[in-house]
Amino acid sequence: MSLRVAHVGTGNVGRLALAGIITHPELELAGVCVSTESKVGKDAAELAGLDLPTGIAAVASLDEVLATRPDCVVYCAMGDTRLHEAIEDCRRILAAGVNVVGSAPGLLQYPWGVLPRKYLAGVEEAAAQGAASLFVTGVDPGFANDLIPLAFASTCQRIEQVRCMEIADYATYDGSTVMFDVMGFGRSLDEVPMLLQPGVLSIAWGPAVRQLATGLGITVDEITETYERVPAAEAFDIAAGAIARGGLAALRFEVRGLVNGYPAIVIEHVTRLREDLCPDWPRPAQPGGSYRVEITGEPSYSVDICPTSRVGDHNHAAIVAAAGRIVNAIPAVVAAAPGIRTTLDLPFITGKGLFTAPNASPRAR
Repeated sequence: MSLRVAHVGTGNVGRLALAGIITHPELELAGVCVSTESKVGKDAAELAGLDLPTGIAAVASLDEVLATRPDCVVYCAMGDTRLHEAIEDCRRILAAGVNVVGSAPGLLQYPWGVLPRKYLAGVEEAAAQGAASLFVTGVDPGFANDLIPLAFASTCQRIEQVRCMEIADYATYDGSTVMFDVMGFGRSLDEVPMLLQPGVLSIAWGPAVRQLATGLGITVDEITETYERVPAAEAFDIAAGAIARGGLAALRFEVRGLVNGYPAIVIEHVTRLREDLCPDWPRPAQPGGSYRVEITGEPSYSVDICPTSRVGDHNHAAIVAAAGRIVNAIPAVVAAAPGIRTTLDLPFITGKGLFTAPNASPRAR
């Protein structure tokens, strides 16, 4: 029997997750909620970039999609710039007795020790009230710094450090809010964007650090953050807009989980807007971008993860991966015990039912 799934948010990740729901053989789309007025009334397939109409029109009300009585809601609304609203949306969904799988809010990937107790308690109480579960995931934060490193760590006799890296050119990432307002690209280095405000990096990637620490059986005493910024030597354009001369063009940061002062867990991002910038910084394993997991121990590992796509570049492939991880987790989350679920306590999530022979069209409803 198919699981009935409602969907919220049709941005970069949400649009692809919606397509994944529509074409998944074990899922049935129950409803779609959008925040952009021009999308209201459009067929879900059109919003997902698919040709076959579903007969389900987008609405602007979360209550309307909950009224369809879905088994699960895929929540892909913006969480970076509306954290409190996203947490409240998830709380409402859980209290209504509906499971949640999504890309936001990222803090809920592993909120213990990061999210203030008053917000965490509200989500946990709603999950208990509705007997529903929640799982927030993605690529980074997500499987590139929880599932992958823990899989390789399981083969080690001794571990000194786990480092998870994203090394990418973001020039083709078409998301102006994230690029300009959150990360500060194109802005003067005299400005400190939202992401680099004191403590924000630790809030954004702290859950991943703490989840890894729990998986490794260690206690992180402190989470610290550092960053380095490089301005553009000349003006140039990217997918999200224009980068002025002197505006931020490359960003490198680290979020470190310290154990007795030693950086046991490190999450590092190396982000450029042009390939020729900062040649001394780490380079990706493939043109454009890749993820890298480094484990120092016995044995040691350096593992490069190179997402590619037949219809887009490395940035598109990474977003497809995030959407796929979300959609494929739905059956496991629906079956899970009520509460906030993490990679540590969910069964291994696979791509069950997704095999498509070469040159065949994916299943569409």
